[in-house]
Amino acid sequence: MTDLLVRLYDLPETVSRPLPADVTVRRAFAPERSAVIAWVGETFQARWSSECAIAFSGHPIATFIAIRAGRLVGFASHDGIAKGFFGPTGVAEAERRQGIGEALLMTTLRGMREAGYAYAIIGWANVDFYKKHLDVIEIPNSEPGAYRGLLPVKDG
Repeated sequence: MTDLLVRLYDLPETVSRPLPADVTVRRAFAPERSAVIAWVGETFQARWSSECAIAFSGHPIATFIAIRAGRLVGFASHDGIAKGFFGPTGVAEAERRQGIGEALLMTTLRGMREAGYAYAIIGWANVDFYKKHLDVIEIPNSEPGAYRGLLPVKDG
């Protein structure tokens, strides 16, 4: 896995697949912090919940969520590991392949652009997913990049 660079001033204006009508993607609210961070840790991993917690510490909050029928089904954050970094992001396994991940990606990147960023770095990325949705540049020799030397964390 490698880091990717995205030109935020050149984002696609539309998504390839519309969201299901019963899914909403929006910026998270402060009172949702505990619920979102717990869900991220339970659904994905402890490291991601730590980064998500940092993304909740700014104003505006740098975490976006996807909701279906009043329950959390996905999230995306930025500025968690470092300023200008997109991620982590994830969609519950049963909710994948419905356009939710792409909607979270594009909403979060637009949020970064609105915050004044010209570029975003997607760290330690699943290159295939991002190349499907964006014109990205692979950053040479960037593995593990900003994640170098992390202490081990026991998940679960």
